[in-house]
Amino acid sequence: MRESVSLTIDGQEIRAPKGMAVLEAAKIAGIRIPHYCYHAGLEVVGSCRMCLVEIEKSPKLQPSCATPVAEGMVVRTTTPQAIENRRSVLEFLLANHPMDCPVCDQAGECELQNYYMAHGRFDARHDEDKTKRKKAVVLGPHIMLDQERCILCTRCVRFTRDIARTAELGVISRGHRSVIDVFPGRELNNAYSGNVADLCPVGALTDRDFRFQCRVWFLGSAPSICPGCSRGCNIEIHYNRRFNPRYHDRRVHRLKPRWNPEVNGFWICDEGRYAYRAIDAPDRLKVPALRREGGLRRASWPEALGEAAGALQGVLEAFGPGGAAVMVSPQMSDEELFLARRLFGERLGIERIAGRAPAPASAFDDGLLVRADKNPNTRGMNIVFPGVGDCRDLIEACAGGSVRYLHIFGHDLARWNDPGRLAEALRQVECVVFEGAWDSPTARLADVVLPAAVYAEKDGTFVNFQGRVQRFEPAVPPPGEALTDLDILARLASALEAGPFESTASGLFGELARRVPEFSSLTWQALGPMGRWLADAGNDHAV
Repeated sequence: MRESVSLTIDGQEIRAPKGMAVLEAAKIAGIRIPHYCYHAGLEVVGSCRMCLVEIEKSPKLQPSCATPVAEGMVVRTTTPQAIENRRSVLEFLLANHPMDCPVCDQAGECELQNYYMAHGRFDARHDEDKTKRKKAVVLGPHIMLDQERCILCTRCVRFTRDIARTAELGVISRGHRSVIDVFPGRELNNAYSGNVADLCPVGALTDRDFRFQCRVWFLGSAPSICPGCSRGCNIEIHYNRRFNPRYHDRRVHRLKPRWNPEVNGFWICDEGRYAYRAIDAPDRLKVPALRREGGLRRASWPEALGEAAGALQGVLEAFGPGGAAVMVSPQMSDEELFLARRLFGERLGIERIAGRAPAPASAFDDGLLVRADKNPNTRGMNIVFPGVGDCRDLIEACAGGSVRYLHIFGHDLARWNDPGRLAEALRQVECVVFEGAWDSPTARLADVVLPAAVYAEKDGTFVNFQGRVQRFEPAVPPPGEALTDLDILARLASALEAGPFESTASGLFGELARRVPEFSSLTWQALGPMGRWLADAGNDHAV
């Protein structure tokens, strides 16, 4: 148990862990001390001088970011001296800062704007020309630099040096000529470069992908989990609340990291950050389809589900459960996997269920956040389906003619199968049902196509490789006529007269917790925004 001390901040007596910075302790009391250079995930440098506070018995103002709490300490954050210091720092920062807020991408989430509105010296005393520096400089594939806006907080420099460990950025020159820039012959192109735009408290470093796309006050936010690998980084999905398809706008504009000390800390990788484009990709499946006259033709949901149910029922009657097979996916949520188990495994008796697939040739583990397993729920799939089969073995069974009905959840089998051999194998199956979100060679070989929602359009849970169960929430509705996998499975069960089943994520999680020992200590509500450990998870969890 960490030792704690008692102190008073602005008249409130609080207890804080010994060694904690005064700035962090103030948050316990609901007091936010303005700051620029300080970030909880970076080394403390105390250079911006914005967070100075009065501490009783200290002869001068102290930096709250670098001063540890002590027993009996009395801190005052809003004294005339502290307020005057903030006004002076802001005046100094704005001496050469351009007044381009109306066209700055950071407007609406800029700490220079926010603090100046609260503390600013509105009767400006400078009428000299501002120093001109570089504008709109491309630092790398994702980041743009505007040196005129930079306040030299050095967050970006410390991030590339200490977190990404690539050290592309530095403070160039000295004194009033100091600027942030890439070192000669370098570019900002590491696997985590997008984080510097999140770190920048002003508009000096902006995301080229988001730049001039949408004002931040038009964005809504939903907590979610990155599905890009088995780390399960906590993210926020920022979506356009004023989305209008007539303007060919994007529904989802960006992903931002969401703090979770047990999983990803403050960061996400660029691979996960920019994968949001797939949510509104042109190849999204939006309507059900049936194979007619040699091609896939649009169908209604009752027609598509009726065809799939009729084919499956016919195979079960003619060949028994051994004639059907299911290919689940580690991209599915725990609730979707559990409902698939209940319908196909428990109710219909199908035993040939596969889900393991070979990793892409480019898969890698960087030792920081990125994992070689590019699925968010491999551990969850292995718990819900113990001993789940290999997808390659199931394809071989299809080629041998022993599978008459195959239900595929999302897999693009062409990624690790010869296209010709895959087509030949699936031709041996009387009915192939593809349930997924994107068009693919596998979807085009199916007899029934069921368009499904992606993670940003539904709720559920994933289990990351460490054994942490984490919830995600919907940000936007599915496009076109697409439905969530839970809705599709519930409707399929109804068409098969095999239901009814619970079809809400929260209800299914409750059933999962009652029936699967690893989930027994968990409830939907208790997961909260940061998740909880499985009952069998180990002790060494932290990032």
